[in-house]
Amino acid sequence: MKHLKLFLSCTMMAFCSINYAQHTDEINSNRPGETMSAFSVGKSVIQVETGVYGIRQKHSILNYESNGFGVDAVLRWGVFSEKLELIADLQYQNETINSLFSSTKISNLKQTVLGAKYLIYDPFKNYEKKVNVYSWKANRAFNWRQLVPAVSVFAGANVTMADNPYAFDLQSSISPKIMLITQNHLGDGKWVFVTNIIADYIGTEFPSYGYVLTLTRGITQKWSGFVENQGYKSDFYSDAIVRGGTAYLLNKDMQIDASISTSLKNTPSIFYGGLGFSWRYDANYKEVRINIDSPKSGSKKSKNNNTSKTGSKN
Repeated sequence: MKHLKLFLSCTMMAFCSINYAQHTDEINSNRPGETMSAFSVGKSVIQVETGVYGIRQKHSILNYESNGFGVDAVLRWGVFSEKLELIADLQYQNETINSLFSSTKISNLKQTVLGAKYLIYDPFKNYEKKVNVYSWKANRAFNWRQLVPAVSVFAGANVTMADNPYAFDLQSSISPKIMLITQNHLGDGKWVFVTNIIADYIGTEFPSYGYVLTLTRGITQKWSGFVENQGYKSDFYSDAIVRGGTAYLLNKDMQIDASISTSLKNTPSIFYGGLGFSWRYDANYKEVRINIDSPKSGSKKSKNNNTSKTGSKN
């Protein structure tokens, strides 16, 4: 889940009528969390979010331990409109599983998801927040509108090749994945709360259902932090994960991040930590601008409007 363009966006909300664009002045990455943001990267924008991680698992009942590493990469491409984004999500894992009498090495693509996300509701579109020049208290009052989330949907497919040790079965398959995404900008704009409700491997012998909740806080113009809870359940495997981390903005198009995660159960217990990098290419993006009449001079001013996912993080 997510960057500090939110500070400028909130300032603009206080003084003008806004039609939000998806593109932000600063990169809006979903890393290092696992949630998918409601907003896209912007039409014609290409963004890569990748990272490496180390993982350790221990199963208290089956009495095995595993150690390994992985690489994940997400390609996001804004196409056709500001609301639509094509997504390719890949994860490769390599690990060694040690039990009492054996040691086994496995490696493969643990996840391959291809799909698209579409924004169906933006609470800030055409929204005007007026300043009360007579009351400082009124301007500082709680804005109930922030409780109304932006809403997006994701639809895609899991692509699994034959003989994959991470798959539910050893046959090649393609199965649907759908997701409901909500996003709230809270308080003074430094807090962002994102939820994902997920149905995965639909139609297979082991469908999976889950959620991810991410709360991100912009700390400075460069730094942000987040906490996250993820849960999923199926007849094949269920778990609950807590996660935390930080991100640092190198420049308007690059971000680095770090995170750690742990499970809440011991069948198996899971601990992993990772480092990541996000980069976007937006040279072909055309700014979305609106004209605002000046009440004093009658002249028109051009404003660039942006929406970020999560303060300085995602």
